[in-house]
Amino acid sequence: MSSTLTGRHTPTALIIGASRGLGHAMAAEFLDRGWRVIGTVRDTAARTPLHALADRADGHVTIEHLDINEPHHLAPLHERLAQRRLDLLFVNAGTTNHEQTPIGAVPTADFAEVMITNALSPMRAIEALEDLVSPTGLIGAMSSGQGSLTNNTTAGREVYRGSKAALNMFLRSFANRQAASQRAFVLLAPGWIRTALGGPDAPFTVEESVPLLVDVLLSRLGTPGLAYLDRSGRTVPW
Repeated sequence: MSSTLTGRHTPTALIIGASRGLGHAMAAEFLDRGWRVIGTVRDTAARTPLHALADRADGHVTIEHLDINEPHHLAPLHERLAQRRLDLLFVNAGTTNHEQTPIGAVPTADFAEVMITNALSPMRAIEALEDLVSPTGLIGAMSSGQGSLTNNTTAGREVYRGSKAALNMFLRSFANRQAASQRAFVLLAPGWIRTALGGPDAPFTVEESVPLLVDVLLSRLGTPGLAYLDRSGRTVPW
C-alpha cells in the first residue's frame, strides 16, 4: 500500500455505505493509500465486497453495522467507535425512483423514501458522529451535480434532484453552525458513474472515477469551510 502517513499517525476514514459500489471502491482506495478504514454495511447476514476487502486488509479495515434509515442504530455505532479518532467521515448514501415522473405525480411514500435516504439520514449520521472527527478533519457527503439549482436546465429525475439539493442545503447549514471550525466540509458530485444507481449507460466507470474522488477529498484536508466540488475538484454552482 502506498502511504499517506505523517510521522507515526495512520489516518482513519469512516465511510458510511461501503458494502459495494462507490462506497466499497472508496474504502479500497483509501486502504491502498495507507489509511485505516471503517466501513458500514446495512445487512449483517450477507457477505459483501467490503468483507472480501477486510479479509485481505491485515486488520486495516473494520466493518460496522448501520442502516442509515434507522436512527436508533447511530448511538450504538457512536459508542463502539468512541475510542477512535476519525480524520474523515464520509456519507455515501443514495437511492432514486420515479426517474421521469413530474414531482406532482410522485406518491408521497416514494417521495419520502428518497428524501429520507438521500438528505435526512445522511445529516442525522453526520450530526450523531461529528464529535468523533478530528478538529482538523473532513466531513463530507456524496451529493450530485443534479443537486445544483443553477445547472438544472433539463428537468427529469425531479425527486432525486430535489433530495440532493436538500442535502446540499442541510450540510451548508451544518457548516455554518460550525463557522469557527477548522474542519473541511465537502459535498462531492461524482458525475454519472456505472453503478447500480447510475445504470449501465453511464459514461464513467467506478475504477476510473474513485481515485479522482479520493484525490478531491484529500486535497481539501486542512482547508476549513464548505466546498461543493465535482470529480475534478471544480466548484459546482449552487
